[in-house]
Amino acid sequence: MSKLTKNRKKVLGLVEKNKAYTLAEASKLVKEITTTKFDSSVDISVRLGVDPRKANQMVRGIVTLPHGTGKVVRVLVLCTPDKEAEAKAAGADYVGLDEYIDKIKGGWTDVDVIITMPSVMGKVGALGKILGPRGLMPNPKTGTVTLEVGKAVTEVKGGKIDFKVDKAGIIHTAIGKVSFASEKIAENAQELLQSIIKLKPSAAKGVYIKSVYISSTMSPSVMIETKSIA
Repeated sequence: MSKLTKNRKKVLGLVEKNKAYTLAEASKLVKEITTTKFDSSVDISVRLGVDPRKANQMVRGIVTLPHGTGKVVRVLVLCTPDKEAEAKAAGADYVGLDEYIDKIKGGWTDVDVIITMPSVMGKVGALGKILGPRGLMPNPKTGTVTLEVGKAVTEVKGGKIDFKVDKAGIIHTAIGKVSFASEKIAENAQELLQSIIKLKPSAAKGVYIKSVYISSTMSPSVMIETKSIA
């Protein structure tokens, strides 16, 4: 078993075992326990009291974080020529249709979000086996299949994210960067958590939000007191 480094010992000493912190406290602490030389992402994991195998207990939604994610989001817009100027003006990184569909078929997926239009979903749908496993398939429920491509690009670039409970009943997503002020980390987390609370399925019984943890890249997790987010 490898020995703990000085930094690791110091970091572990800052987090009290089995203690649940308020969201404000946890947001400050996650900055203190991050020792990476790069600007680490801040992640949140929310364990829900739902059974994702049942359609009536699936939790999925979209939220615009008030302070963005801090991440440069690369956006591809697959659209007809009449919408290209609108997409480019909104800040899309790649705009086109057939040429990008061919590139994707060839294995290219170097983007974070793909936005498209209902009229071209027939072509885009054929890319399901490539885009689906990578979480890149456009979906009307997440606002990535729309006639308002410019608005969709602006929202994604501005901090709009989509989230979905996984097979284990956990929602895991990034909510910012360690360089953010602790208040901004807390406000982003609160916005996401309130969105999750509003999406509670009527079929879900018992405790809905079972646990919440916040962490950064390579840092320990900090448990958040669920009462502090209600």
